[in-house]
Formats: sequence, structure tokens, C-alpha cells
Amino acid sequence: MKKRVTMQDIADRLNISKNSVSQALRGKQGVSEETRQLIKRVAEEMGYQYPGPRKKKKQGKTGNIGLIASDLTFSFKNFFGEIYLSIEKEVIKRGMNLHIQSVNQEQKERLILPSFIENKLVDGILILSHISTEYINKVIATGIPTILVDHHHPNIQADAVLTNNRFGAYLAVQHLIELNHRDIAFVGNIDYSPSYEERYEGYLLALKDYGIKPNEHFIFKNAEEKEEVIFQYIRQLKKQPTAWFCANDGLGFLVNSCLQQQGIQVPEQASVCSYDNGQLSKIATPKTTTVDIDLELYGRRAVELLFWRMENKNEPFQEILLASKLIKRESTALAPKQS
Repeated sequence: MKKRVTMQDIADRLNISKNSVSQALRGKQGVSEETRQLIKRVAEEMGYQYPGPRKKKKQGKTGNIGLIASDLTFSFKNFFGEIYLSIEKEVIKRGMNLHIQSVNQEQKERLILPSFIENKLVDGILILSHISTEYINKVIATGIPTILVDHHHPNIQADAVLTNNRFGAYLAVQHLIELNHRDIAFVGNIDYSPSYEERYEGYLLALKDYGIKPNEHFIFKNAEEKEEVIFQYIRQLKKQPTAWFCANDGLGFLVNSCLQQQGIQVPEQASVCSYDNGQLSKIATPKTTTVDIDLELYGRRAVELLFWRMENKNEPFQEILLASKLIKRESTALAPKQS
């Protein structure tokens, strides 16, 4: 193997001090311009390699970051997949490695932690969505800095990055109200995560602010994301709402499809609005009006917060709330006139 040329080698060739070579090659004062140019020319002839910028010492001891989520969460590729890619990009940019593992039902119930957490082989942990409060608290009990992404709970003492679900849902329902809709349905499983419950709260808040009393027959708050379930719910309604607010794009896609299967035209007879601005809202016919979340920003802010927490372990916990915006598409229109 070829011996690496050092500053001392250049100094020996020119019969000058190593310090003079260092000053010349680093652009510092202390040598004449003529000597500087001579040193640079000889250094190039000898094949000297200039050192790159010094890498900052890795934040932490292992150089690794852990990312965990339930296997169900990882199955929602359109939403959490984009957040994961943003997290991976940001972690690598910071010179660290990312270890990923899903948590299945048995591991959740038995509180079995991934080995890289149990053995403290990571300097920080990101938890996507919810697993269970008990499980997350066991992760936190390891003492490894932990950030929640798209989840929080009063009994979990940890930093979190969230989207403003209440306000996002409010904007969506307000949009429907401004189109003269008064019979507005809600579809979502509010027990699945705090995010969906907050979207339900935003739906109720918008109705309240506009003096509209919620119709309990139009509230499907334990909805499964299955076509047969949504189809049956729509079919059994004695009166059809003129607008639907769905807790995510998957449910919005199903409502859109099932309405049309039952002869209800979207948006002429019923408007549909959903949440997340994922792929399903873009391929639906008609395309779905939805609430947009900046998923790339979601992941980036989560990593930023984790690296801050790793350096500031005793600071108070904080929640970062990201704003959402409404994307208006073809699935919403003025409410049909009552005959």
C-alpha cells in the first residue's frame, strides 16, 4: 500500500519546518506568498491529500438511532412511509445510522422491546404513531431520549411532533358548511388513535361554531376501513347526508366509491372531504378534497427534536404542533337544493 504523504514529508523535501508547511497549506499567515506557492506546488507533486472538513463528533455513544412502530402503523405506507423516508434522510445527513423494527401484537402485550433498545445500542428513539401507553412508557424507562411522532397521551412524559388535527378537521368541515351543507356525516375510528379523536373534535367544533346540531345518525365513530362496512353503513341510513367528513383518505376513498355504487353522485348529490392528502385522495374519481400534512417536514422536525433532546436531557418536554391546510378538489360542491 502506498504510503500517505504527510506535512513532515513535504517539510523534509524542502528542508523547512513542518509548521511552515502547515501554515502554507491551511492558508494561515506566517510564510511569504512565494514560499506558500512553492509548498503547494511540491505538495501537489508528491500527491499530498488535503484533509477534508473535520467531522463533528457524533451525538451520542453508539452513532445509532432507533425507529419503531406497530406492524399496523407500518402497513399504512402512503402516510407513515413518507415520514419514515424523511426521518431516514435526516438521520443519515447527520452522520448516524437508523435501526428500524416493527412491534407485533404479542410483543406489545408482553412488553418485549427490540434488542437494540433493550441493550441500549441506540442513542435516541423515534416512535411512529401509537403502540400502547404501557409499551411506550417501558421504552422511555430505559432512559434513552425518545420522541413520539403523530401521537401523545397525558400519561406519557415525552416530546412529541404532531399535526394540528382539530384545526385541520375544522377547516374541512367549515369548507363544507360554506358550501351550504348542514347534514354532514363523520366517519372514522376515534379509538384507533388520538389523532382521529382530535379530528372528530374538530368536526364537532366547526358544527358548534356555525350553530349546527350534530345528527347522531350521521356519526360513525367506530368505522373500520373496509368496503363492506362502509357500504352497509351508507345503505342503512334512512336519510342521506349531503356531505361526508372522513378521518383519513382511505375512508374518504371508500365513502366516495360506496356512495357511487349506491347511485349517489359525488359531488352533485353528496360532497366528500378527507384527511392526509395521500395517494388515495389523488386517484379517487372525482379527486378528493382533503387536509394536507407536510409529511417530509413531519419527519425532519422529529429528528431535529430528537437530536436537541439528546443534548438537552433535563429540559422540559415539549410538543411541536404543525399546521395543516385544506386542498380543494372535485369531490366537494354546493349542497343540492332541497326539493
